[in-house]
Amino acid sequence: MSTPSTTGDRWSAEFWDAHYAGRPQVWSGRVNPVLAEQVADLAPGRALDVGCGEGGDAVWLAGRGWRVDAVDVSAVALDRARGAAEAAGVAERITLRAADLRTDPPPPSSYDLVSAQFLHLPPDVRRPLYAALAEAVAPGGTLLLVLHHRRDLDAGIPRPPEPEVFPDERELAAELDPAGWEVLVARARPRPATLPDGTAVTAHDTVVRARRTGA
Repeated sequence: MSTPSTTGDRWSAEFWDAHYAGRPQVWSGRVNPVLAEQVADLAPGRALDVGCGEGGDAVWLAGRGWRVDAVDVSAVALDRARGAAEAAGVAERITLRAADLRTDPPPPSSYDLVSAQFLHLPPDVRRPLYAALAEAVAPGGTLLLVLHHRRDLDAGIPRPPEPEVFPDERELAAELDPAGWEVLVARARPRPATLPDGTAVTAHDTVVRARRTGA
């Protein structure tokens, strides 16, 4: 989930239904590259795809043997994710659910992988939600958080001018209790990007991958 710069509740079902309904396809349909990189060495199990959108990540995971609970606030996005899963022949491995995890958190200790890709929220909402996502990871499981990096604001990349919704890798890693977590990756991952005027720049993703060691 990204954060388009508009007014209103940018994290509500109404906002995201309107966002998706405005175009026949919003995302590429391909897996997010960081997810593919970071879970390549994991044995398939049960995964939670948070803010699954049109289903690119869920389909990729299911195609590699994962059983995926794919959650999004937008029914429009979930309809597209359902179609993508059926087209890829993996619908039986994906459970789609419309939910606002701000008020309807996932069950604790339930997933071998919890993946949240570009889920940008204000700190007072993000901290309890991310804590609930961490709690949903089973012992020995993996939490993967990927966001646009705060550096992008200084690079001229179109992002909402709200630094508070762009926590960096140090901030996210520090919110995981070392008594129960081993942080395996905490980095700013560079990647090429192009500005609307055609200028080539370097964007960065905040990447935190951690393994739950406690019960």
